[in-house]
Amino acid sequence: MQQLMNWVVAHLTLWTFIGLFGQAMFMMRFVVQWIASERAKQSVMPEMFWYFSLAGGIIVFVYALHQQDIVFILGQGLGVFIYLRNLYFIHKHRFVRDV
Repeated sequence: MQQLMNWVVAHLTLWTFIGLFGQAMFMMRFVVQWIASERAKQSVMPEMFWYFSLAGGIIVFVYALHQQDIVFILGQGLGVFIYLRNLYFIHKHRFVRDV
Protein backbone atom coordinates (compact mmCIF):
# COMPACT_ATOMS: atom_id res chain seq x y z
CA MET A 1 0.00 0.00 0.00
CA GLN A 2 2.87 2.36 0.79
CA GLN A 3 4.33 1.81 -2.69
CA LEU A 4 1.02 2.78 -4.25
CA MET A 5 0.84 5.94 -2.13
CA ASN A 6 4.44 6.85 -3.05
CA TRP A 7 3.66 6.39 -6.76
CA VAL A 8 0.50 8.50 -6.53
CA VAL A 9 2.30 11.32 -4.70
CA ALA A 10 5.18 11.24 -7.20
CA HIS A 11 2.85 11.49 -10.19
CA LEU A 12 0.34 14.06 -8.95
CA THR A 13 1.51 17.24 -10.61
CA LEU A 14 -0.29 20.31 -11.85
CA TRP A 15 -0.16 18.82 -15.35
CA THR A 16 -1.76 15.61 -14.11
CA PHE A 17 -4.66 17.64 -12.72
CA ILE A 18 -4.91 19.60 -15.99
CA GLY A 19 -5.05 16.36 -17.97
CA LEU A 20 -7.64 14.84 -15.64
CA PHE A 21 -9.74 18.00 -15.75
CA GLY A 22 -9.65 17.96 -19.56
CA GLN A 23 -10.75 14.33 -19.58
CA ALA A 24 -13.57 15.14 -17.15
CA MET A 25 -14.78 17.99 -19.39
CA PHE A 26 -14.59 15.68 -22.38
CA MET A 27 -16.57 12.99 -20.53
CA MET A 28 -19.29 15.50 -19.60
CA ARG A 29 -20.25 15.80 -23.25
CA PHE A 30 -21.49 12.21 -23.16
CA VAL A 31 -23.39 12.82 -19.94
CA VAL A 32 -25.08 15.89 -21.45
CA GLN A 33 -25.93 14.00 -24.65
CA TRP A 34 -27.26 11.02 -22.71
CA ILE A 35 -29.52 13.18 -20.51
CA ALA A 36 -30.84 15.14 -23.51
CA SER A 37 -31.56 11.90 -25.41
CA GLU A 38 -33.33 10.35 -22.43
CA ARG A 39 -35.52 13.43 -22.06
CA ALA A 40 -36.37 13.49 -25.77
CA LYS A 41 -36.75 9.68 -25.96
CA GLN A 42 -34.59 9.77 -29.09
CA SER A 43 -30.96 10.41 -29.93
CA VAL A 44 -30.25 14.14 -29.90
CA MET A 45 -27.09 16.21 -29.96
CA PRO A 46 -27.49 19.28 -27.71
CA GLU A 47 -25.39 22.37 -28.36
CA MET A 48 -23.74 21.94 -24.96
CA PHE A 49 -22.21 18.68 -26.27
CA TRP A 50 -20.03 20.72 -28.62
CA TYR A 51 -19.00 23.19 -25.91
CA PHE A 52 -17.90 20.38 -23.59
CA SER A 53 -16.15 18.73 -26.55
CA LEU A 54 -14.30 21.95 -27.34
CA ALA A 55 -13.32 22.70 -23.73
CA GLY A 56 -12.17 19.15 -23.05
CA GLY A 57 -10.42 18.90 -26.40
CA ILE A 58 -8.46 22.13 -25.90
CA ILE A 59 -7.40 21.20 -22.37
CA VAL A 60 -6.33 17.69 -23.38
CA PHE A 61 -4.57 19.16 -26.44
CA VAL A 62 -2.55 21.53 -24.22
CA TYR A 63 -1.76 18.62 -21.90
CA ALA A 64 -0.64 16.54 -24.91
CA LEU A 65 1.63 19.38 -26.05
CA HIS A 66 3.21 19.48 -22.61
CA GLN A 67 3.64 15.70 -22.63
CA GLN A 68 4.91 15.87 -26.24
CA ASP A 69 2.57 13.02 -27.16
CA ILE A 70 2.09 13.09 -30.94
CA VAL A 71 -0.85 10.66 -30.81
CA PHE A 72 -2.92 12.93 -28.55
CA ILE A 73 -1.68 16.09 -30.28
CA LEU A 74 -2.93 14.88 -33.66
CA GLY A 75 -6.13 13.34 -32.30
CA GLN A 76 -7.19 16.29 -30.18
CA GLY A 77 -5.98 18.86 -32.71
CA LEU A 78 -8.30 17.45 -35.37
CA GLY A 79 -11.10 17.12 -32.81
CA VAL A 80 -10.82 20.78 -31.76
CA PHE A 81 -11.16 21.81 -35.41
CA ILE A 82 -14.28 19.64 -35.81
CA TYR A 83 -15.87 20.99 -32.60
CA LEU A 84 -15.23 24.57 -33.67
CA ARG A 85 -16.68 23.85 -37.11
CA ASN A 86 -19.86 22.38 -35.62
CA LEU A 87 -20.30 25.38 -33.33
CA TYR A 88 -19.76 27.64 -36.34
CA PHE A 89 -22.58 25.87 -38.20
CA ILE A 90 -24.88 26.13 -35.18
CA HIS A 91 -24.29 29.85 -34.77
CA LYS A 92 -24.36 30.54 -38.52
CA HIS A 93 -27.72 28.79 -38.79
CA ARG A 94 -29.03 30.68 -35.75
CA PHE A 95 -27.85 34.02 -37.19
CA VAL A 96 -29.46 33.34 -40.58
CA ARG A 97 -32.69 32.23 -38.90
CA ASP A 98 -32.80 35.36 -36.70
CA VAL A 99 -32.17 37.82 -39.55
